[in-house]
Amino acid sequence: MKVTQERLPDSQIGLEIKIPAETLEKAYEKKVNTLARTANIPGFRKGKVPRKILLQRLGTKYVKAATLEELIQESVEKAIKQEELESLGNYRLCSDFEELLGKFSLGQPLTFSAVVDVPPSVELGDYKTLSVKAEETIYDPKQVEIWLEERREQQAALIPVEDRSAQMGDVAIIDYVAYFVPEDGQEVAGKAISGVQGTDFRVDLAEGRFIEGMVEGIVGMKPEETKELKVTFPEDYPREDLAGRPSIFSITLKELKEKEFLEFNDDLAGEISEFETIAELRESLEKRFIQEAEEATKKSIHDSIIAQLMTICTVDIPETLVQNEVTQVLTQTAMQMEQMGMEIGRLFTQENLPKLRENARPEAIERLKQSLILKELAKVEGIEIKQAIFDEKVNKIKEQLSDREVDLDRLNQMVTDELLIEATLDWLQGQATIELVPAGTLKKKEAEQSSADSGQPLTATAER
Repeated sequence: MKVTQERLPDSQIGLEIKIPAETLEKAYEKKVNTLARTANIPGFRKGKVPRKILLQRLGTKYVKAATLEELIQESVEKAIKQEELESLGNYRLCSDFEELLGKFSLGQPLTFSAVVDVPPSVELGDYKTLSVKAEETIYDPKQVEIWLEERREQQAALIPVEDRSAQMGDVAIIDYVAYFVPEDGQEVAGKAISGVQGTDFRVDLAEGRFIEGMVEGIVGMKPEETKELKVTFPEDYPREDLAGRPSIFSITLKELKEKEFLEFNDDLAGEISEFETIAELRESLEKRFIQEAEEATKKSIHDSIIAQLMTICTVDIPETLVQNEVTQVLTQTAMQMEQMGMEIGRLFTQENLPKLRENARPEAIERLKQSLILKELAKVEGIEIKQAIFDEKVNKIKEQLSDREVDLDRLNQMVTDELLIEATLDWLQGQATIELVPAGTLKKKEAEQSSADSGQPLTATAER
C-alpha cells in the first residue's frame, strides 16, 4: 500500500493512500461472502443465497459502499502503523465518499485522502531572557483592623431607637416603593416601577449602601415618618431599562436601631475566631494577609511570564485536543454552577450545547497553549516535582473528597500537571528580569489602552 504524507496546520498529517487493485478485490469478495452468510433474503435460507440473487436484491452499489467503508478504516489504520505515526482520535476522510464510490472498479487501484491529528508541536522562543513587569501587592496593617471591625460589626447587638432621628451607623427597617419621575404638569409621582419595592427592608446607614442618595435621605427621618426622595439609578444598574434613569422613592421608616458593639478584647476574639486572645488573632491575621499579598504578587509575576511566553512561543494544536479541552471547560463550569446551587439543566440543553461549546473554544485554546508551552519547557529543562510535595497535595485532596468516589489515575495526573506547571513558572521567575510596579498600575494602563483603541473616554466604572 502506497502512502504519501503531508504536514498540515493545526498539528495534522494529511495522508494520500493508494489501495492496490488486489486488496480492493479481496475486500469486495470478502464482503460479498459475509453478506451471503448473514443477509435475510425472502425465499432463501441464510448462507444459501446465490451470489447473483444477492447482488440483484442488495444492489452492487450497496455492496461496494459497505466494502469501501470498512476498507478506508482498515487502510488508514495500516497507514498510521506503516508510517509510524502517533495519531490522536479518529481520522477524517477528505475525499468525497460518493466520488470514491463512483471510481470503485474491480481490477483497478483506488486512491483516497484522509487527515489524522498528531500530538501538538511546540516551538519555544528565547524564554531564558524574559523581562516582565508585574504588580506588587504590599501588606497593609489596616487590613487587620478592617477585618476585626467587620466581624465586630457582625456581632453587634441591635437596640431599638425611638427618641431620636436616624443617623449614620444606624440600621433602618423601611418599606419603599419606586416611581418614575412625573411628566411635565404632573404634581404627583408617576407610574410605580415594577419590581422595585420592598417591605421590612433592612438598610445599614453607611456610605455606599443602596442607591446613591438613599442613605443620606433616610438620615434625619424618625420612625413612622414617610418621605419622598428623588434619586437616579446608577449607569451600571443590572436592569438596563432603569440604568441612569431618575426616579422617586417613597420611603416609610418603620423601625430604627442602633448598634451596640463589643469591645476589642479576648472575649471578642473567642466570639469571632478559634483563638483565645485578641493578640493571637491579630498575629494570625497579619500572617494571613502577608501571605495573601505575597501570593498575589507571585500570581501577577506568573501571569506576566505566561503572557510573554504566549508571544514568543508557537503551538500547533490538533482539533482533537481542542474539543477535549472544550469539554473540560464546560464540565468545570457545570460543577461550579452546581456548587452555587444553580440548575444546570436549563442551560446545558441539546439546543444550547453547540453555542456553549463555541463560546468555550477561545478559553480552551488559551488554556491548552499555556499548558503545552510550560510542559514542553519543563521537559527541555528537566524540571521535576518532588515526591513529598506530590504526596502531600494528593492526600489533602483525597481528604477533602473523602465522601466521594475518586478516580485516582485522573487525580494523580491533575496534581502532576498542576505542580509541574507551578514548578516551571517558579523556575522561569528565577531566570527572568522582573520589574515590580504598584498594584493596579498595569490594569489601569490596560484600561487606558483599551479606551484609546476603541476611541471612547475612560468611564468611572473602568477607573474603579
